[in-house]
Parts: sequence; structure tokens; C-alpha cells
Amino acid sequence: MTNNRTRDLTVGSPMRLVLSFMLPLTFGLLFQQLYSMVDTMVVGKLLGVEALAGVGSTGSINFLVLGLCNGICAGFAIPVAQKFGQKSYDDLRRFVGNMIWLTASIALTVTLVTTSLCRHVLTWMGTPAEVFSYAYDYIFIIFMAIPATMLYNLLSGIIRSLGDSRTPLMFLILSSVLNVALDLLFIVVFRMGVAGAGWATLLSQLISGVLCLVYMIRRFPILHLSREDLVLRPVYAWHLLAMGLPMGMQYSITAIGSILLQSAVNGLGASAMAAVTAGSKVSMLCVCPFDAMGTTAATFAGQNLGAGKPERIHQGIRDCTLLGGVYSIVILLALYFGGGEMTRLFLDTGDQASTAAVIPLSRQFLMTNALFYIPLLFVNLLRFTIQGMGYSELAVLAGVMEMVARAVFGLCLVPWLGFNAVCFASPAAWVMADLFLFPAYYRCLRKRGYSPQRTVSRRLSRAKT
Repeated sequence: MTNNRTRDLTVGSPMRLVLSFMLPLTFGLLFQQLYSMVDTMVVGKLLGVEALAGVGSTGSINFLVLGLCNGICAGFAIPVAQKFGQKSYDDLRRFVGNMIWLTASIALTVTLVTTSLCRHVLTWMGTPAEVFSYAYDYIFIIFMAIPATMLYNLLSGIIRSLGDSRTPLMFLILSSVLNVALDLLFIVVFRMGVAGAGWATLLSQLISGVLCLVYMIRRFPILHLSREDLVLRPVYAWHLLAMGLPMGMQYSITAIGSILLQSAVNGLGASAMAAVTAGSKVSMLCVCPFDAMGTTAATFAGQNLGAGKPERIHQGIRDCTLLGGVYSIVILLALYFGGGEMTRLFLDTGDQASTAAVIPLSRQFLMTNALFYIPLLFVNLLRFTIQGMGYSELAVLAGVMEMVARAVFGLCLVPWLGFNAVCFASPAAWVMADLFLFPAYYRCLRKRGYSPQRTVSRRLSRAKT
């Protein structure tokens, strides 16, 4: 029932498999960040600093809601990876059939709740009056796009669980190019303001998701579902929810801290808000490889757990650590010499006074975060691996650690230390999460049958033979 578009990650060199799986993911995330950056660049350059600050002020609430939805989709894909590793294809298809019903219900519910409450949430966050309309016009449409976003993330997660990280890349590239074109059309030609950026995102996500569905049906026989597979079964539904809800809650809990921090940033004025927005966009582009490693680690762990090979899970972590450490040093040097100029891309350089105020703050924010990219690497690697091994509830606790750190900075330290505290909030959150994740990872690995002594003995035996 499989074909050459699937990939078995349970045999072969972990380093080679990690690289071949991760690189398409990295390119996909880069393209995803590209059209997010284009949204911001077009808004900042054509609509001004206040519009940029308004769109940027929605980042934390955007992460709260979309993080919940995307985390649920990622969690739903883990049983698929495990069943693929076990070669249990009937169960695999039943999980896919049940996740269709669950995802549709969740998407509809979240869309109705968020579109109804987004004005109240922006008011609660203390969004300044001069940027409020920009923030609302943008985030309302982004929330309307939740079903389209979940459609794409669910389908791409299923495909990646089967070892294929290239097909989702193709549709992300398509979505990115389409989003850029629609941005320019809606904002420059139709003069729709920040709402045009939101509509561009909605339509590009919807088209990408529908094409991904058509492609999956045509090209992946293993995913051809019968009427029997589409029956909603409590045992499968509960297992999916047990994996997906904690993973989604992890993102949302983390985002609560970001919202509290953003509320504190809002009190520092439009220049600080724009600086954080521009610096965050550059940083999100730079950390795409870490996000790709996390997704790779989850799929790698799920398949190898299903195949009964926990020692390969640990080897995959070691290989990713080597890759991520080298990348962290390289990107730190690149940002030191060019980070300030990269933030200039998001500003109207004709407004000299605003640019002069924003760029130094943005560079400070960016460089402070870059100094702590290695702790961020481990947050992604360990958290996703724990989830891939089936312990999604522990990821929630890691999210709590991040939330507490950002909340302390936002509520206590930003009013006292100002923008300096904003810069150190995320690094503190990453370090706090790592303090929990390292012991949790080794505990989960041992519970799944990993023994360092047994692994060494096997290597020595193979060396002798």
C-alpha cells in the first residue's frame, strides 16, 4: 500500500535521514516566513509605522489561536507516524478518518469564538487607539482563515508523518508566491489597507490546502479511505485528542505569556512596538531551521517508536544538536553584521525620524534573542521528540515554564527596566523550558526502553563482527 513518496525513517543513517527530511521542511518554513514578512514589509513601507505597529501587536494573540490550531493538527499526525512505523495501515487510515471529523469541528468552533471576541481581546491588551483599527482589521480576517489554515496543516502533517517532507514544500512555495501577488494586488491596486494583507493570507492558505488535498488523494494510495475508515470511533477519537489537545495547549499556554509581554510592549509606544515587530520577523526567519528540526524530530521519534527502536531516537537528537549548534554560531555572526539592515526592510525609510528611533531598538532585540538560539534549539528538539514518543502532556508543562517567564518579564520587569526587559523575555523563557525538558526527555526515553549501556553493547558487538 505504500509508494515511493513515503519514506521509512526507521532504517539507515539517522544523520542522512534527518538532513534529507529536514531540508525541505526548512525551505518550506522559509517560504512561509517570506510571505509573512512581505505582509509586514508592504504594511510598514506603504501604510506607515502605526499600521506596522497595529499588525505587529496582533502577533501574540495570533500565535495563541493559530498555535492552538496548528498544534492540534501536529498532534493528530503523531499516531499516523507511529502506525506507519508499525506498518499497521488499517489503523493508520482509521486515525485519518477520525481526525477529519475532529478537525472540522474544532476549526468551526474556534473561528466562531475568536471572530466574536477579537475586539474585546485587543481592548484588554491595551492596544493604543492610534493603531487599534489596523490591528482589528487584520486579525479579524486572519481568524476567518482558521479553517483554511487547519486544512493545510492537517494534510501536510499527515503527509510528513509518512516520511514525505517535499510535497508540503511545493504547496508552501505556491502559497507564498500567491500571497505576495495578492498582497500587492489588494494593498497597492485595490487600496484595501491592512485588511488586504489578511485577505491575501486567507485565500493563499485556502488554495494551498485544497490543492494539497487533491494531490494527496491522487498520489498516496495508503491514504485512500473507505466508508468504514470514516466512521467516528471513540477509541480513535480519544487517542487523537489525547495527542492533539496537549500539543495545541502547549502553544496556547506559551502564547499567554507572549500576550502579557505584548501588553507591556504596547505601553512603551509605537516605536517599541514597531521595533519588536520588525525584529521578531527577522528572528522568525532565522529560526526556521530550528522549527524544521523540531518537526523532523517528532516524525523521526514517532516512526522509530512504532518500530521499537528507541536508540535511534537518541541518535537523531545528537545529530540534530550538532547541526543546530553549527547553525546557531553562523546565524549569530550574520545577524551581528547585518541584522540592523535587515530590520530596515520593514520600515518606511522616507520617515527618517521613525526609522532612526526604531532600528537601534530592533537590532538590540534581535541580537539579544540570537545569543540564546542554542537554548531555543533544545526547546524545539526535546519538546517535539517527547511528543513524538507519545507524551504530549509533558509539552504542556514546558509551555507553562515559558509562559511564567514571559509573564514575569511582562508584568514585573518591563515596567521597571523598559525595553531591555523585553529583549530578555524570550531567552529567559527558553532557558526555563529547557530546565524542564532535559530531565523529561531522558525519563521518557527510558520509559520507552532506551538503555545507554545496551546501546553501547550493541555497537561494540557490531564493531567486532
